[in-house]
Amino acid sequence: MDKQIITTDNAPAAIGPYNQAIKNGNLLITSGQIPLDPHSGEIVGQDIETQARQVMENLKAVLTAGGATLDKVIKTTCFLNDMNDFVAFNQVYQTYFTENAPARSCVAVDRLPKDVLVEVEAMAIL
Repeated sequence: MDKQIITTDNAPAAIGPYNQAIKNGNLLITSGQIPLDPHSGEIVGQDIETQARQVMENLKAVLTAGGATLDKVIKTTCFLNDMNDFVAFNQVYQTYFTENAPARSCVAVDRLPKDVLVEVEAMAIL
């Protein structure tokens, strides 16, 4: 099986040498999504809740382009700029994964691209 590059105009374009997602067989792996408006390329919001919602909408768009949905996600990795945002982030995150949430890692990092507050990547089974 060959890898297939997945792209969509409904999520931010890659800001480096990577693709929005790769599909291989029945596995879809997304790149990390940050809270950029897909059309303007501008950061959406200055608080964790607003940024987390935009991240999840971007992630949903990439998954859709690859033929998946949030209920097919088996693993996410979440990066927070500040672990003090963990509870507020979870409040947004759980509205997207309402049943049978995927496995997840959530870590705090020193900095994220464009100094955003959150980034999320995912793996889904098609």
